[in-house]
Amino acid sequence: QVQLVESGGGLVQAGGSLRLSCAASGRAFSRYGMGWFRQAPGKEREFVAAISWSGGTTNYADSVKGRFTISRDNAKNTVHLQMNSLKPEDTAVYYCAAEITGRGTKVAAYDYTYWGQGTQVTVSS
Repeated sequence: QVQLVESGGGLVQAGGSLRLSCAASGRAFSRYGMGWFRQAPGKEREFVAAISWSGGTTNYADSVKGRFTISRDNAKNTVHLQMNSLKPEDTAVYYCAAEITGRGTKVAAYDYTYWGQGTQVTVSS
């Protein structure tokens, strides 16, 4: 069992930056692949970024490539999402999730077993 708690969301102007954090508790965090997803009002949850258990493999949605960076610190049981050059269309609730294969290649929400409660990111134009 893994418990995930996101933080770092907020209101930012277009072009600004935010850094989301996800703190994990429970066993064997370092074995899990971690992902970030987001869900805007009236839209389905969508993949944003993923990272393998070691941090050696990362994967990004095309819409965020070059602007967002996912990273993890297994010693601190945390995963981060650095978001730069934010756009109004990045506005959503952002969720942290864990998947048991650890590969960092999973992009479908159904591949993830554990989820956080989400943190709101609002980008004003």
